[in-house]
Amino acid sequence: MFLHMILTFAFLIASGTALAHGTDQHVLGTVTAIDETHMEIRTTRGAMVSVQLNKQTRFKSKRNPKSTEPPSVGDRVVVEATKDDKTLTATEVHYAAASRVPQSAPSPAPPSASGRPEPAPSQ
Repeated sequence: MFLHMILTFAFLIASGTALAHGTDQHVLGTVTAIDETHMEIRTTRGAMVSVQLNKQTRFKSKRNPKSTEPPSVGDRVVVEATKDDKTLTATEVHYAAASRVPQSAPSPAPPSASGRPEPAPSQ
């Protein structure tokens, strides 16, 4: 009897967490193109996925959670989307800006033939 109660309780918890996840689909990858109506994403497996955007789509930046700006090309995204027929429509887009490669500082002028830096010209 006690075993039956434990199994019943375990199944109720498992089914509740499965239902709480919902029917949304997730797309993880990098933005390759974006405009006001859709976004192209290259997934981590290399596939290209097109996701429709609308006025209800929410954007959440990792660096600025209060921002409502959409991601840029090159940003990494996790998209929660609903599927209607064969169309994915984003409900929420979480993104992080792509790593920016810092520009290197200009290299110093080469030394003169004597091995010393040349003096600045006087005026």
